[in-house]
Amino acid sequence: MEKTLQDTVKLQNGVEMPWFGLGVFRVSEGPELVNAVKAAIKNGYRSIDTAAIYGNEEGVGRGIREGMAEAGISRDELFITSKVWNADLGYEPTIAAYEASLQRLGLEYLDLYLIHWPVEGKYKEAWKALETLYKDGRVKSIGVSNFQVHHLKDLLQEAEIKPMVNQVEYHPYLTQKEVQAFCIEQGIQLEAWSPLMAGELLNQPVLKEIAEKYNKSVAQVILRWDLQNGVVTIPKSTNEQRIIENASIYDFELSIEDMDRIETLNQNKRVGPDPDNFDF
Repeated sequence: MEKTLQDTVKLQNGVEMPWFGLGVFRVSEGPELVNAVKAAIKNGYRSIDTAAIYGNEEGVGRGIREGMAEAGISRDELFITSKVWNADLGYEPTIAAYEASLQRLGLEYLDLYLIHWPVEGKYKEAWKALETLYKDGRVKSIGVSNFQVHHLKDLLQEAEIKPMVNQVEYHPYLTQKEVQAFCIEQGIQLEAWSPLMAGELLNQPVLKEIAEKYNKSVAQVILRWDLQNGVVTIPKSTNEQRIIENASIYDFELSIEDMDRIETLNQNKRVGPDPDNFDF
């Protein structure tokens, strides 16, 4: 089991991806964003996840540069993820979108580039573009986000290279068992976005009870549950103390009984859009 914040999982192509990272969804450009990214890196985080549609890649890039300087680390010690937005899905547009993301971030390459949503009729061409970027050595790993099993099966029929990661909404109210089982079978690493359900789970009675038992916060219990389920997780916070607290999950282990109790909370309830029914 993971022992430190720098522990990694080996993706199917041999690239090492940290189990734990910082998400920056809904964090606007500005000092708060730059400071959050910098604080995360300074406090041992090595993975930062953003996306073109978040409109904050420039600030993330600045936070990365300042964080590396403060932590005294080099670019190859970090794992940076971004995603291509729906409007840019297609072969040439996706390649152009990748270059634009790099430019905004001020980076020479990404460690992981994802198709953000499975837009029908568009994600296969975009995947070909990701395969080209990968084969050309311009990106270390490629994957998808919000793909259900049928989307993955459809993509795999034509893909030369399997997605290395599938990032989905994943938390105790949405355990995505079918998606996880398929990803395990295919060697695709599952990653959780909105692991704390945008804060909605922090007062959940069962989780509060389990948290008290371990003398931990509900957030720490949920994030520990992610790791013990073999799911990479990227909680969002802009508060340095919370950033540190979220990552303080390596000094305890949930029992099998408590893991099962958390599992039974599943309601197939989403806080984000349904990948089978979205219109953007």
